[in-house]
Amino acid sequence: MTDTKTLPAEVLGPAQPKDVVIWLHGLGASGHDFVPVVPMMRRPDTRFVFPHAPQRPVTINMGYVMPAWYDIVHLDDRPNREPSADVIDATAQVHVLIQEQMAQGIPSENIILGGFSQGGAMALHAGVRFPHSLGGIMVLSAYELRADTREAEALPCNAETPMLFCHGRNDPMVPVSRGRKAYEAYVSDGRACVWHDYPMAHEVCVEELGVIAQWFSACLDGRSG
Repeated sequence: MTDTKTLPAEVLGPAQPKDVVIWLHGLGASGHDFVPVVPMMRRPDTRFVFPHAPQRPVTINMGYVMPAWYDIVHLDDRPNREPSADVIDATAQVHVLIQEQMAQGIPSENIILGGFSQGGAMALHAGVRFPHSLGGIMVLSAYELRADTREAEALPCNAETPMLFCHGRNDPMVPVSRGRKAYEAYVSDGRACVWHDYPMAHEVCVEELGVIAQWFSACLDGRSG
């Protein structure tokens, strides 16, 4: 099992924040990737945590070692696309990141967990399985992991947690249909989900970042303090 000690991270914001956003990067990227968006969020009292995923071999990339939350064995819809053990270990690591913020006095309801691509899939999976209510779960250009375990593993404490799904309609890496499938699965459970799609590929756009900033405010403002 992967060591669940706190992962290294880029951390921006005040020493004593009112709330926290934990933002997970995509496959082969790093915690540096989304640091430049922080000023656009206009949240001076928020701490932003951008963790670095562990280094691991990735099968679809010829086994090269790179930052990855889990291995990806193939790209189609056959079973065992992602090794369950990898996802379970990464979930434990993400939960430690949240617990570390809680240990510093931040209520779980003042913490948003989000991510892009593989990081977004991880945020969705770990977020609904976290044993305390979160402020929000953000899923950007991503999909659902281990959907067959959702009913058994998703915890009631996050059944009403706001969820934001954003995706590019022209995404060649994670088809928009996969993101929409995840969104619809959670909507059908009666969750507070919002969907936005954009004429873009596997990326983020300025309009999307504006929606994210507004959603952060809707989730966190009034809960902080």
